[in-house]
Amino acid sequence: MLSISDTPASPPCPAPFNLAAYVLDGSGAADDKIALAVLALSGAERWSFGKLRAAALGTGAGLLEAGLKPGDRVLIRLGNTVDFPLAFLGAIAAGLVPVPTSSQLTAVEAEKLAQVIQPAAVLQAPDVPAPTGDWRSIAQDDLRAMRDLDPVRPVLGDPDREAYIIFTSGTSGVPRAVRHAHRVVWARRMMWRGWYDLHSTDRLLHAGAFNWSFTLGTGLLDPWACGATALIPQDGTDPRALPLLLKRHDATLLAAAPGVYRKLLTGDTPLSLPKLRHGLCAGEKLPEALRSKWQETTGTGLYEAYGQTEISTFISSCPATPAPAGTLGLPQPGRRVAIVDDSGQPVPLGTEGTIAIHRHDPGLMLGYLDAPEETQAKFRGDWFLTGDQGTMDESGAITYLGRDDDLMNAGGFRVSPLEVEHALAHLDGIHEIAVTDVEIKADVRVIAAFYVADTELDEAALTAAAGEILARYKQPRLWVRLDSLPRNPNGKLRRKALALPEDR
Repeated sequence: MLSISDTPASPPCPAPFNLAAYVLDGSGAADDKIALAVLALSGAERWSFGKLRAAALGTGAGLLEAGLKPGDRVLIRLGNTVDFPLAFLGAIAAGLVPVPTSSQLTAVEAEKLAQVIQPAAVLQAPDVPAPTGDWRSIAQDDLRAMRDLDPVRPVLGDPDREAYIIFTSGTSGVPRAVRHAHRVVWARRMMWRGWYDLHSTDRLLHAGAFNWSFTLGTGLLDPWACGATALIPQDGTDPRALPLLLKRHDATLLAAAPGVYRKLLTGDTPLSLPKLRHGLCAGEKLPEALRSKWQETTGTGLYEAYGQTEISTFISSCPATPAPAGTLGLPQPGRRVAIVDDSGQPVPLGTEGTIAIHRHDPGLMLGYLDAPEETQAKFRGDWFLTGDQGTMDESGAITYLGRDDDLMNAGGFRVSPLEVEHALAHLDGIHEIAVTDVEIKADVRVIAAFYVADTELDEAALTAAAGEILARYKQPRLWVRLDSLPRNPNGKLRRKALALPEDR
C-alpha cells in the first residue's frame, strides 16, 4: 500500500466569484447578527454583519475614489485593529490586490517587501513603521473616513484570478511573495469539518493579532463566511485575561498557537470555561504533553492543524476524528495528500518521505511572484512539496518528522536563518555569525545567534542593534560566542551542529 490519501473532491468554487463578497455575505447571516466583538476587560466593541459589510465595501469604494485601479497592489501597514481586515476585504472587493504584512516589521524590512511588490499605495497607520522608500501613502484616518461612503459593487470574476499576496520566509533568505487566488477562501471550507467543527452558532475567540495571517484566516474570514461570531482581544490585552474573556463572552471555540495554551495552563487564573467546546492550534508542533494537560484541566479537546503559507492547513484532527497519539491527524476531507520520494512518487505506508499535496488543490497558491523557476521547483509531477518530512500509517494519519531545510519556527512564524544572518553580519565586532532555533526547555524553542569575535560582545548592545533592523519575532534571544563555526570538509556551515554550551 502506498502513502496516498484520496478522498472525494470538495465542491468546486462557484463562478463568478469574489473572496470579499463571499466572506461578507456571512452565509446569509442577518444584518444585525454580531460578526465581530473586539474584547476588553471593560466591555466590547461590536460589529454586526451589516455594519461590517458596509464599512468594508465603503473602504473599497474609497480606495477607487483615491485613484487606485483594479489590479493595483496595496501594501497594508496597519496595526492590531479592525482597520486591518476592513482594508483587506475592501481592497479585494474593489478588485485590488492587498498585501498584508506584520506590524512588527521594521521600516527596513517593510521597504524590502515594497521593493518586491511595487505597491501603488501603502495603507499606513501612524504607529506602524513605514517602508523607507518614496511610496504613495493612504493614512489610517483617511481609510476610516471611507467606511461611510456608498459601498463598492464587488468585482466578480474567475475564481482562479489573483486576490491577495502574502509573504513567507524563503530558504534563500529572501522572503517569498505568495500569490493566492479568490478560490482559496472557498477551499477553506474543508477546514470547517476537518478541523474546526465550525457552525454558524459558534463564537470563536482567536488569541492572535488582527494582522497575523493565522488570525485573518481562522479567526475572522472563516467564522464570517460561516455566519459565526469572531471574538478578538483588544490590542494590548494582557494574555492572563484570556480565561476571563473566554468565560465572559461565551466563547465556544478558542484558536491560538501552542505557546498561548501553555501560558493558560501555567497561569494563576482558574480555567472555568463552561461554554468552550474545544481548542484549535496551529503555527508550530503541538506537544503531546500539552494536549493531554489541556484535556485534563479543561475537559475539552485540543485539535492541531498543519499547513503552510502556500496552502494554509490541510492536515488536522477534529472532534469527529481525533489524531492518533503522536500524529498530526488526517488529511482534511476533500484533500489529496501523499508522502512522496525525491522523484514525486508516493512511498509505501510507514516509509519516510516529503509531505505533499496535489497540485490541483483549490487552496494551493498560484505561485511565487515573478519567480516561475522557484515556483516550479516546489513541484514534482502532480505534487506540491512542502519540504516537511513525514510518514503515513494505514489509517491515513500523518506523523511529522521535521523539515528538510533550515527554516526556524519562532512562535508560529517561519523564519529563514539566512535572512537573520544577513541582517546581523555587519554588527560591530562580529567576524562570522550563524543562527538556528534551540530548545531551552521542554517544547520551548528560541532563536540563538552563534558568532565569532575576538572577545565576548555586550549582549544588550547586540540585542538593541538587532531590534533596529529585525522584527521582534526574528530577533535572537540568545547570543553565544564561538572560536569558530562548525563546518564540513568543504567549508559548508553545519547548522545542525550549533548547540548551546550545556548541550555540547
